[in-house]
Amino acid sequence: MDTLIDDIGSFPLPEGVKRDDYAKAYELAREAIIRGQKPSDDGFVERTFCSVVIESFKKKLAAGLDVTNYPQIYSGMRQVGDAIHEAMAEGSFVVSNERAVLPEVYVLNQEAKRLSEEFGKKIRLRVSMFGPIAQYLAEVGATAYPDVLEGFAQTINRFAKNSILNSKYIETTVVSIDEPGLGHSPFTGSAELVRETLERAYDFSGPTKQIHLHFASGIHDLLAVKGLDVLSFEYGGSPNHINEVSKNVLDKADKQIRVGITRTDIDTIWAELYEKGITQPTAEQLVEPLETIQNRYRFAKAKYGERMTFTGPDCGMGSWPNQETAMLLLKRTVEAVKTA
Repeated sequence: MDTLIDDIGSFPLPEGVKRDDYAKAYELAREAIIRGQKPSDDGFVERTFCSVVIESFKKKLAAGLDVTNYPQIYSGMRQVGDAIHEAMAEGSFVVSNERAVLPEVYVLNQEAKRLSEEFGKKIRLRVSMFGPIAQYLAEVGATAYPDVLEGFAQTINRFAKNSILNSKYIETTVVSIDEPGLGHSPFTGSAELVRETLERAYDFSGPTKQIHLHFASGIHDLLAVKGLDVLSFEYGGSPNHINEVSKNVLDKADKQIRVGITRTDIDTIWAELYEKGITQPTAEQLVEPLETIQNRYRFAKAKYGERMTFTGPDCGMGSWPNQETAMLLLKRTVEAVKTA
């Protein structure tokens, strides 16, 4: 089976757009969609949100990814967290279905025909969102209350279902529920409670269901999660992680793996270059060499074989200095896999 190249999601703002302006436009777009209006009817929202999403997504498509995550420029935690705050203010931990929307997915669906025609193919979309446990830790804390957690899981499920597109021009190929802290978080819930919570969140059909983790140690508690297809961990910036998950374990659980093969830990990369006397690195210096990425891919593919169905960068690139540097990383990752 071919290994598909995707990305985790977060992406830098384009030059000239202020983060506060983008956040305001995002919030206005979300409210317009909920009211059944077109966000593009507002000139500020069109310029500062809609066009930014479309143009950023086009850059990612041009990098050659097989499955492309919408450009997650707004706070990943607030995408769902803002709606949770509203529900909690009304006495519920479950976001209403009409408010469980990701504006980026709406905008890309509206532009799907043009995008498909411009790139000469059906758009294969990846949708990511922080999961119920990550949201719970941020909003409630580490102590596990199963009934409250169930509400968070139902909320994530609604966001996921409302993000599933399937038309002539665009298809949601992957839905990823991101739980970066699993395996290294203070959450007091048992492995069984984690399993039950995620199974509620993944209770939908159609797209491949991924989970993105920062630590490979969290994978073993997730092998029994029904409905979860692909487990993901970072290998590029954390070489030892690949020793923690064997192919045999995946075979027994009938799970697939996504291995991150390109470093995205920009702060550490900056620090390493600074120690070498490079205080103003170029894009070429920030992005790893092709051969380095290629060697990681070959090693991971040799270990996992057909179980390795996805690969790409370790994590998102929202903190990278600009879109051009992030584009170089995506292009180089694609080239490394395609030419390995």
